[in-house]
Amino acid sequence: MRPLKNIFILDTGKEWGGGTNSLIELLKRMDRTRYGFSAMFYNNYKMGDDSDIKTELEKLDVEFILLKQSNKGFLVKVLKEAWRLLLFLSSGLKKRYIFSIDYKYRILPDSKKIAEVLKKYGADLLYMNNQPSSNLEGILAARDLNLNCIQHSRIEVSLNPFEADVVNKWVSKVICVSKGVMNGLVRSGVRSEKCITVYNGIDVQVKPKREAKDMRDALGIEGGSFVIGTVGSLIKRKRIDLLLDAVALLKEMERKVYCLIVGAGPEMERLNGESARLGIDDRVFFTGFSTDAISYINSMDLFILTSEKEGLPRVILEAMLMGKPVVAFDVTGPGELVINNETGILLKGEPPQSITGAVKRLMEDRELMQNMGEAGRKRVVNEFNIERYTAGVSRVFEEVLS
Repeated sequence: MRPLKNIFILDTGKEWGGGTNSLIELLKRMDRTRYGFSAMFYNNYKMGDDSDIKTELEKLDVEFILLKQSNKGFLVKVLKEAWRLLLFLSSGLKKRYIFSIDYKYRILPDSKKIAEVLKKYGADLLYMNNQPSSNLEGILAARDLNLNCIQHSRIEVSLNPFEADVVNKWVSKVICVSKGVMNGLVRSGVRSEKCITVYNGIDVQVKPKREAKDMRDALGIEGGSFVIGTVGSLIKRKRIDLLLDAVALLKEMERKVYCLIVGAGPEMERLNGESARLGIDDRVFFTGFSTDAISYINSMDLFILTSEKEGLPRVILEAMLMGKPVVAFDVTGPGELVINNETGILLKGEPPQSITGAVKRLMEDRELMQNMGEAGRKRVVNEFNIERYTAGVSRVFEEVLS
């Protein structure tokens, strides 16, 4: 029997997101007769009000290690702010200087801490669950130990020349969740042979816990109304403002349009205020984080994603699985999931008018909506199931560990 390989996960994220869900689903299905897992996190972030990442990983027999980040200190903050002012005319110089400060006072010290943990536990492989810029200390720790490492890059990014060089020299393989993510890394200078695309996948057996009518009734949504919505962290790059503006433009339609916004984040308070300012707070429901987001998605007629940047959003897969047409902007991720005019609509026009145009078109054509929903569900089941995702990641593990 082959010996168990000791794989260490590094995650530097601050909140629960699609990448966290993908990690959990992967760990549920990895072959435990071949791999043992431990996890190093900077934050024990919450899974709503009921759980957290430590609890969920320990349910899967994954040891959780909370790493305390290096304290940059007051002097470093002063240096950064001073140079931000001095270099405001040159954004390139400013970025390089701030990166050098971060590298010296945080990244290098944190890499030493990570290396100590990896050495203590006898790691065979380091698996990083974010993207190169935010996992740089992990790559350097693996370098210092001459340890193989895999980067799972989950969002489109641009690397600086130093970061690209570190990836080329010390990362064994970069798993990209979409071709767009891979193309972004290659444009930044990462060698294409380092990268492999493994699309995210979801469990196609997942069912909503609550019926759509029950969800709508609980929210007080009138019968016969049209329900749109989105799911995700309430952060700036999700551009939820565009969705609110679209709801405001749709308010005068004869058929009432309601909007569900499922998620939590730093933009919550501001977006609530914006909803009130637009006079649509009776049409918009901010549900907060939900461990049963798929029930909310199932209660929608149409799913909308307004993000300006993604990797390969799981929420689109979930919406397609529920048979919902998807409206999204043609950016990395959605552009590879949504087949325009077949499983949904890809937007290229000016927001929010392009959003309202898509909503009106689908509201007026029930048959088109049904056909798009059926085509989307079939696409997920055949091409983006969790088994294909797990098998793809497993093959990379085997290749690197061999």
